[in-house]
Formats: sequence, C-alpha cells, structure tokens
Amino acid sequence: MSAQIIETNTQPFKQVEVDTVTVDIIENALRNAREEMDAVLFRTAMSPGIREQGDCFPMIANRDGKMVVGQFGSFIYGFTEAYDEQIEEGDIILTNDPYMCNAAVSHLPDWIVLVPIFKDGRHIAWSAMFGHMSDNGGMVPGSIPIRANSIYQEGIRIPPTKLYKKGQLQSDVLELILHNVRTPQWNRFDLNALVAACRTAAKRCVEIAERFGDDVFHTTMNIMLERNYQAMKVIIETIVPEQPRLFEDYVCDDGVGYGPYKIRCKLWREGSKAIFDFDGTDPQAQSSINFYLNEEMFKMFFGSFTINLFDPQILFNDGFYDLVDVRIPEGTLLKPKFPAPLSGRTHALGRIFDVMGGLLGQSAPDAINAAGFSDSPHLFYSGYDQKGEWFQLFQIGFGGIPGRPVGDGPDGHSLWPGFTNVPNEFIEAYFPLRIERYETIPDSGGAGLHRGGNGLSVAYRFLVDGRIAIHDERWLTYPWGVKGGEPGMRSSKRLVRGDGSEEWLPAKCEDIQVRAGDLLYFNTWGGGGWGNPLERDPDLVFADMERGLVSAAGAERYGVVIGAAGVDREATAALREKMAAARQDEGLFNFGGTIEQIKARAEAETHLPAPLAPQF
Repeated sequence: MSAQIIETNTQPFKQVEVDTVTVDIIENALRNAREEMDAVLFRTAMSPGIREQGDCFPMIANRDGKMVVGQFGSFIYGFTEAYDEQIEEGDIILTNDPYMCNAAVSHLPDWIVLVPIFKDGRHIAWSAMFGHMSDNGGMVPGSIPIRANSIYQEGIRIPPTKLYKKGQLQSDVLELILHNVRTPQWNRFDLNALVAACRTAAKRCVEIAERFGDDVFHTTMNIMLERNYQAMKVIIETIVPEQPRLFEDYVCDDGVGYGPYKIRCKLWREGSKAIFDFDGTDPQAQSSINFYLNEEMFKMFFGSFTINLFDPQILFNDGFYDLVDVRIPEGTLLKPKFPAPLSGRTHALGRIFDVMGGLLGQSAPDAINAAGFSDSPHLFYSGYDQKGEWFQLFQIGFGGIPGRPVGDGPDGHSLWPGFTNVPNEFIEAYFPLRIERYETIPDSGGAGLHRGGNGLSVAYRFLVDGRIAIHDERWLTYPWGVKGGEPGMRSSKRLVRGDGSEEWLPAKCEDIQVRAGDLLYFNTWGGGGWGNPLERDPDLVFADMERGLVSAAGAERYGVVIGAAGVDREATAALREKMAAARQDEGLFNFGGTIEQIKARAEAETHLPAPLAPQF
C-alpha cells in the first residue's frame, strides 16, 4: 500500500552536473523558503500556541519525501507508505491520526498539512507543516486527557483526507472536522495558515526550478542529501562504538498511579551504521503517556541531536537515514498497540533526548551533556470569563538546559530550540489571569564546573472560576549530572487557595477546580551540572549570586564562601579542601541514587504524590 502520484508529464528527471556555487544558491533559497513558511504561519495563525509560541514544524522535501530543509525531519515517508490513494496536482492532504499514517505524527492535536508540488505536470517536491491545535475535541479541553485509556477518548481522528481536491476546498469535510473541536475559529485560522505556509514553499520551489531548470533543482536536492549523508557518516564512525553501550532513563508516572516507566536503549555500530535497540523498554501504559515512535522519527531526533551537538554548520536533512537502524519492540511504551491513547506522549518524547545523550556520551565523555529540560510541560485553564464567553488556555512551560562541555546551560529555556515563550502581556490581555511571578529558581540547576540552567517559577493568579490541568515530568527522577556534576532540582506544583490554604498538586492532574483569586506556582526543573563544581571559578559563582541565579547557601555547593566584600578566598580554599576529601567518585553519571533509592526518598517528601504502585 502506497500513495500513487498522478503526473501529466512523465518525463524522467536527469542527474546533471551542478557547480558548487549553484548548489549553495539553491540551498540558501530553500532555507529561506523554509523560514518564509514560519513567517507566513506566525502572521496568519490565531492561537497563541502557534502564533506566539511557534509550536509547529515546517519542511520541504524532494519528490521521494526526503526532507531537504526543515526543522525536525520528514514525516512524508510514513504517510506515503500508509496512504493508498491517488494524489494529483492541487490536492492538499490533512491528517492527525498516528495509527493511520505509520506515526508520521504522534498525537491527535498535531494536524499535518501535506502539499505535493507540481511544475508543468511533473511532481518535483513536497512541502509540509504541522501545528499543535488548541483543541481536538475529546474528554477534556485541550484534548490531552490524562485518564484516557483509548485514543477514541482523545478527540476527532482525521485519517489522511484531501482537504483540497485539484485545488478545490472540500468545505463539507472541513466543517465536519471543526464541528468536533471546542475552538473552531482558532483551528480554522490555524489550518488556513498551515495551508498558506505550504503553498508559499511550493511557489518558491517552482520559482527556483524555473530559474535553474527542473533537472538542476532535482539534482541539487540530491546533492544536499548526499552532503548530509557524508557528514553524518563521519560523525557516526567517530562517536558510535562497535561495542554496545546501554542506557536507561524513566518517565516518572502515567498520571493514574503507575510508574516509573523505563526507557531502555542499546547502541552500537556495524560498519558505518548506528543501531539503536529499545528492547527492555517497559510495556505500554494504560493511560495517555504512550509514545508511538516511528523509526523514521527517531532517526530525525538522532540527526538533529547529533548535528547540534557536534557540528551545527551541517545542514540537517534526511540524507543520513540509511546510516541508522532503529528497533522498537511492539507493545512497549514506544510502540503501543491500537487503540492505546497517545495524547500525553510529550514526556516520553522528551526523555528520548536524555537517553540519546546518555548513550552517545559514554563514547565521547568530553562531549557529553547532562540531562536537562527534556519535556514540554503543559498548563490548561478553561472556563467562562467575566463576559460569559468560553476561554481555553494552553501554555507550555520552560526550564533549565543542561550543563555542557562548552559552558553553563541557559536558564528558563525550551526543549525545542525554535519555541519562544508566549509574552505575559499577551496572556493577561486575552485570558482571565494575571502572572505575578516569572523568574528563575535559584540553585535549581545542578552544580558543576558548568552549572545546569535554572528552572522557572511562574505564578498564575486565576481571575475567574475555572478548571485546570497539568502535564509535567521530573517530579520523581532527577535531571542527572555528568562528569562530577550534580543533578538538577525537580519540578513541583503548588496551589494556594484564596483563603490561604495550600495544596501540592501531582505533576499530572486534570479537572482541578480553581476559584477566582487562587494562585498556582508552576515550578519547572533545572538542568544537570557538568564537571566537578569545586573547579568552578569562585568569581563566576559570585556573579551568579549577584544575578539571583545562585543563593549564598547554594554557593557552598561549589565550595565557595561569600563574605560581606565578596568571595572569601581563604574560607573558600579551606571549604573546597574539606569537600574534595569527602567527595566520592560518582562515575560518569550522577542520577541522585538508584531508582529504588529515589522512590524510597520520595515517600518522605510531603510535596510529592503518594508512592507509585508497581508498574506491572
């Protein structure tokens, strides 16, 4: 089963000689087209998640569906393999169902638009973009129900569907879809914006082909893919060992009382091919934290992670895919069986990046990162405002990036490099709440020669009665440190009621009623530290303290004593000597203890949920 592209001009493309100057011109033109896709989307979308935060992923691919430029890699291959229909010029395809497109998209709130690009009757390329919709129907506002036990509870499932046929909008299909969501106006504008962005890229591709010729355009795309292949081949042969390396990390819980859930991966190299084997990963969850991880999607994660870590100048695309083999057992957390729920897949998705870092770092310890803000924690707030109109907020939180070989981790940043925070002024203007605190949490980043970035504390004052939901992680396990660095601080959520009473909320909870005047402290976690904190320049510690990033007490984690006039050099030397004598070799990783020790410790911490039940 595969898509059938109908061309009126079946003249085959030719591989031709293309000089390097022309390749560079076309490459930069395609990069600009990809940036223009974002510009069009952000100027025409309506929801804050896309318009302000940038929760979308654009790309331009060759006619075979391999991404040539984009943000995170091609999902077209999985789609075309699953779509058993004809595709003609003017068609625009929409889908959101992971089970209907080989997990080309991983949960229902992400709507994909795919546009086949034609020129003179020939299919020359693809443009595609998906964006996170504010609502997709289902059990709860925002469509990421924690307690779902089936994907049918997570909202409308859109199989690969022609939104446009030969250029004509299928308005009845569109209205049927929008009838099933809580925010039809936002979804309509956002969907139109996705279409406009893809059409813009299509126009630019045709213009490039008209200027340089179809064969030059086609050949240059292949050259760009080959460049990536050769660059990644060198990286893989350099950093991936022939002897297997093993790493495990955890999703803390599933929101319904079970966990933690282990993600286990083994990595080795055979020739120039990197092999990732997830055998030993825990079975799928009953709730929505399952992550249907398409093998091609994992390859793009690996490529993006590796290129950004070792050589950001390499153009990221799908050229290297043949150099990676991914093995994911069916029925596990990363390949659940239909109709397992998938909406809360963000936690496992983010943890994959920590797992990759742990695997790759064992062979290149001088290049390893600590664990960091590997998730996109969500806050949902919905109800009726002072005018009696329905409102629905979807907010993504930021946290601490890990300490790195090149320096400290940034404070209060996103897992996804392209995301930006929604301005507080925007939130307060459009939603009935007030943000009373937006600041980093001192000492939340792990101590190290290069400290981990601090998490954020955001205080939301609710101005009307409503209901909230929280989706968060790293409340149980620690963001681990490396090479002697300490783990980062974990996340917490504290709700202060209008009458002054307080309650600690679980990291994953929904349908929590709030009243006007209640205050939620949404505290995210910090990044792990890199290197021995006793080797950090005391003046840097003092500078961090002056900026409010490290407290005076926290400075002592670095063996630094702060006096009235600044760093007390003599006391610092004495303290560091004492701490150095007491330090134990933690090995390459500092997880804060074994998983059994961490769970036992959590039982005594009153702000954490009740101890988790055994998973099995």
